[in-house]
Amino acid sequence: MEESELRGGRAPYPNMLSEREMKSLTAICDTLLPSLDVSQLKDESLKTFYRTSASMLGVPEHFPYFRSFPSVPSHVREEILLSWSLSSFFLFNMLFKCLKYITLRSFFTLVNEKNENPSWKALGYCGPDPNFVNQEEEIFNPLSESIVDLGNPTEVIFKTLQKKGFQVTTTSPSSTPSVTIHCDAVVVGSGSGGGVIAGVLAKAGYKVVVLEKGEYYPKNQLSLLEGPTLDNMYDGSGFMATDDVGVVVLAGSTVGGGSTINWSASLRTPDHVVDEWRYVHGLHNPFGGKAYDRALDAVCDRMGVQSNVDEEDLNNAVLRSGCVKLGYPVMHVPRNAPPDHFCGWCHLGCKDGRKKGTAETWLADMAESGNGVIFPKCEALRVVHEKGEGRIKGRKARGVVFKHDNHATFLVESKVTVVACGALRTPGLLKRSGLKNKNIGRNLRLHPVVMAWGYFPLPTTTTEEVKGMKKNCYEGGIITSMSTVVSNFETTGYGAVIQTPSLHPGLFSDDRFSRTVHVFALARDGGGEGGAVDLARGTMTYKLDEREERVGEDAEDTGGGGGGGDRDAPLHGGRLMNVKKASEDELERFVKEVSGKKLRNWSAQICSAHQMGSCRMGVEAGRSAVDQRGETWEVEGLFVGDASVLPTALGVNPMVTVQAIAYCTAQSVLDVLRSAG
Repeated sequence: MEESELRGGRAPYPNMLSEREMKSLTAICDTLLPSLDVSQLKDESLKTFYRTSASMLGVPEHFPYFRSFPSVPSHVREEILLSWSLSSFFLFNMLFKCLKYITLRSFFTLVNEKNENPSWKALGYCGPDPNFVNQEEEIFNPLSESIVDLGNPTEVIFKTLQKKGFQVTTTSPSSTPSVTIHCDAVVVGSGSGGGVIAGVLAKAGYKVVVLEKGEYYPKNQLSLLEGPTLDNMYDGSGFMATDDVGVVVLAGSTVGGGSTINWSASLRTPDHVVDEWRYVHGLHNPFGGKAYDRALDAVCDRMGVQSNVDEEDLNNAVLRSGCVKLGYPVMHVPRNAPPDHFCGWCHLGCKDGRKKGTAETWLADMAESGNGVIFPKCEALRVVHEKGEGRIKGRKARGVVFKHDNHATFLVESKVTVVACGALRTPGLLKRSGLKNKNIGRNLRLHPVVMAWGYFPLPTTTTEEVKGMKKNCYEGGIITSMSTVVSNFETTGYGAVIQTPSLHPGLFSDDRFSRTVHVFALARDGGGEGGAVDLARGTMTYKLDEREERVGEDAEDTGGGGGGGDRDAPLHGGRLMNVKKASEDELERFVKEVSGKKLRNWSAQICSAHQMGSCRMGVEAGRSAVDQRGETWEVEGLFVGDASVLPTALGVNPMVTVQAIAYCTAQSVLDVLRSAG
């Protein structure tokens, strides 16, 4: 296989390096993924896998930054990188994590023209879902009529929008922007918050414009390839992290936002969380009475949320079996998908649309109403607001200035403006728009996730006990089971739930990949003032507190071999244990040693796919960024409708909660529009 064949659907980065610098970077990559002499092996696919080094696939050419490493013997290079990974000097630790993540992700996701990677066969990985790849017929896309490409010529844009009932005006060509689109409401973001609000407003008869920074990918245009999808449908191409690289952060950036690429878990807001928001934070509106329950019912009904599953995948079967053996509580996880939805590629886009994200539900409602349009590849630059217009707050929102991917700039003029860019992007837009509230960008909450894994060989029996155990780890529903054994749900909920992830080779790989089972502990962040985010300045800070340290220890303490794997380990210590051969005393000592290590000292990466609270809701401006209706304290008619308004972290997957709060906020927006006439 020629090195130049493996490009993962993208061109290499421009080479600004000297020959010596490129040799240095190549040495680093090949130290992490060397070419090994395995002539004694008989399996040709394993030989190919072990003989292929990182540089053979062109990995060094795909580094967006960093070069340098002197030419030294391989064993010395290994010692240097190991010392970086364990260093107490955090800059060395950061450097190692970045190099390792980029190298391994590139190695295991780069493909040739046949969408193949030479390591996949040895790993037992099939690549894109073969049932999808063989599918030729065009799938119905409910949003096709509402998507408007602003890269088209101006006259085409005018005709398209006017046909849909939107007024468009122009000013002098020298003005910036020179094109103004008029509507009732502009919504920035199309995810679980923005999608719901857009759908509710459009169904009520109001003209709505949705701005989405990401691209639109109809179902029949999905690749289900890990590398290209991370590049195209995840914010920052999946390379986002806190400033110290302590937590890698995954967030959607496509039409439908996180709901398009999430793992389908659809849990209602826990009662202890609603009680905390109502009584501790004083938010009786919207969390008092029956209004919030009705909102939860409405969004769950629209997504078809249900808890049945025809068959669990390998990861969930092991988690459930282990919990039963250990006497831990285990429950079926509600999903926005039918019982027979057995798809392990949903984090790369849902191939058949049976996972009901906002593109299949609320945005589809907007499209069907004929009252809304979506502008993909459009980034909001600032919210426009005018002094003296606001009757109470002194300023009133007038719309949004945004730019298309081709750098053309437009203005959407509206009666109401809704910002729903997510907890990472919303603070930056509000600050660029001149808002000064000190809580904007503060109180960032994450759900820190730590993992453990075990190797499970193919079962030799066919009993019901091993149903689902013959599948590969990447096949099947992603989250269908959950344990609350250390969740503290009966009190505060400040604990952790145990679930299963979807890890394809770019995020985890091993020569026994297809039979490696992962479980993770998701902790409820509750310490101090949380983190802070201002991506406009390129900063995101976050620090684990003592409570989260204890939660991580407790969660790891529950994972000691209950599933019966042949080889179990936490993803941080480098220690392995053969659980089936170990005595109870040996297993107990292993678990105690692992769980006693502080999370901040772990060598493996902590992750989060849930970001919340950076513009939190409250009852006074000194402690919050928006009021109980979701409106900003400083500007009338400017609402925030995404996970950033959550007063605290949830401790469970937030999609349903974000949609329910957005549904409540949409009712407040409707009140404003009705009063505006």
